[in-house]
Amino acid sequence: MPEHGADPDAGPARGQADKLAEFYAEETDVRHPMAPLGDTPLLSREALRQHFAAAGRAGLAGFRVEDVRVHHTADPEVVIGEFTYRGDAGWAAPGIIVFRIRDGLIVESRDYIDHLGLARATNTVDALCAQLTNA
Repeated sequence: MPEHGADPDAGPARGQADKLAEFYAEETDVRHPMAPLGDTPLLSREALRQHFAAAGRAGLAGFRVEDVRVHHTADPEVVIGEFTYRGDAGWAAPGIIVFRIRDGLIVESRDYIDHLGLARATNTVDALCAQLTNA
């Protein structure tokens, strides 16, 4: 139970969201072109911080990134990362992210994630289907 007046979003998950957001420039352009409900660009570090914090609250117990492979390209700013999100309940969701990195910070990325796998991991497949049906 948080102390009286304490931020309920504080704690390990929020701290991880903050740390992850620090890899991005203040102004950035992050898109999820294959998001089943459409792509809503995340255009700032703060928007990403909120996005990561919400993902941390989504019920992904033991969430971690594994099987990471990094591919360099002919453009020195562009790096491609392959990985698998995994969780304690045995779920896995593969992904590929194309990053543009400038001055040591991510200024742009295109994230291609197995959204259906994440919906299965969070037991939200029915809700996703309902949203898709009503869209």
